[in-house]
Amino acid sequence: MRRRTFWITVSLVAFLTVGIRCAVIAEDLEAVIRYLLRYVKNSEVVFIRNNREHTAHEAEDHMRKKYQHFKEQIKTPEDFIQFASTKSLLSGRPYRVRLKNGKTMLSQKWLEIVLEEYRKKNSG
Repeated sequence: MRRRTFWITVSLVAFLTVGIRCAVIAEDLEAVIRYLLRYVKNSEVVFIRNNREHTAHEAEDHMRKKYQHFKEQIKTPEDFIQFASTKSLLSGRPYRVRLKNGKTMLSQKWLEIVLEEYRKKNSG
């Protein structure tokens, strides 16, 4: 009987540990995505989507909607960038950003840089 109780306890602890770990990972993902969306909203770049210019606030709103649409498929911050900020679903055209200095770059690359800086700042 003690042996059975022992294994039930070990199984329960393992199950709870995995469940807690998954919850922490999900919370971390949500926190990173919130950070990226807030960063977009507060940025001073012009977003170019389907050859039309949009404000940072409009870009954040658009990315938030795409995030909600693809939420089940997004498991990492990189997935978020891929699904929500890479290209138009309708035209297939890549999203771009125009920086304050007038140069443009792919929004995917821009957000990958932002994510890398976020991780450096929050590591350890």
